[in-house]
Amino acid sequence: MSNRHLFQQSGFVKAPFYNGFNRYVCQLKRITLKFCKEYGGSRGLRDFIEQNLVDFARENPQVVVYVKPRRHRSPVLVAEYLDGHREWMSLHNFQRDECYRWIHNMLTASGDQSIRYRKLWHTENPSIQGVWNPFTNRDPALNIATFPLKDMRRPANMPPTATELILEMAAQKEKMKELQTGKTEESKTEDSHV
Repeated sequence: MSNRHLFQQSGFVKAPFYNGFNRYVCQLKRITLKFCKEYGGSRGLRDFIEQNLVDFARENPQVVVYVKPRRHRSPVLVAEYLDGHREWMSLHNFQRDECYRWIHNMLTASGDQSIRYRKLWHTENPSIQGVWNPFTNRDPALNIATFPLKDMRRPANMPPTATELILEMAAQKEKMKELQTGKTEESKTEDSHV
């Protein structure tokens, strides 16, 4: 078992410059393909250059593609990102479709170095109240309630139905009648005492 991850830089999940919140900006700015015209290990990269490179450049005009032939050297892919990070990869004895997949991988990558994540979530503005959960703003009486509850069957923000409104209006009307009859009886008793 390797302990390599212990020495790896650690950090949080992030998007470069909040990329994708308003619009997406491809982070790859330059690809350099270094290969040999005769070397057998460069065959897959040469096939990619002959058959797919023009279409790739046409589909991705935001990426500058440099092709650099070198004699008797192993094929190399160098990707440079907007943040200045450079990624280097050997394409020795790769097939054409493998070269295409790795170039597409570099195209969709953010350019950040591989890091060990401290947590799987992170916020720039932490809350002093803690992390939200479904019980954050609930009534504490629910802690000792016996379920199922009739009140909990409906969504909390659902408006009352027409039947419920009519029943509530009828109950208010009865209360008003009771208050009025109570006042009239009080006034009769006061009149009789005078």
